[in-house]
Amino acid sequence: MTITSSDLDKFQEILEAREAELVEGPRRRTDIAIERSPDQMDEVQHAAEREVAIQNLDRESDMLRDVRAALGRIHDGTFGTCLHCESAIASKRLVAMPWASFCIECQNDASGDEFERAESPAESLEDAA
Repeated sequence: MTITSSDLDKFQEILEAREAELVEGPRRRTDIAIERSPDQMDEVQHAAEREVAIQNLDRESDMLRDVRAALGRIHDGTFGTCLHCESAIASKRLVAMPWASFCIECQNDASGDEFERAESPAESLEDAA
């Protein structure tokens, strides 16, 4: 798959819009404020809501990092290339997830920790011993 300059412009526009949305995320930190309540059930409810808010902020922070990395790949000319195997990332995958840094095969391996384990320095040392 060859990505045209107009495709890159579209992906960049989408990524920049997503980045702008995600930058707003940290402004919602009031959701994680600790609230005291005389009712123990209210305390439990607040703690659960706080935990969900923290997980959302973590997820959004990870997504923002991925979006910014994708924008960097657009600028350095490596957008659409898998960071692991260096093959082209399918256009359907990029349309669905323009911040994708791996092809679907490598993403599946990464999800199962297959290539992370294979590249682990500790395992390399064990094999050498």
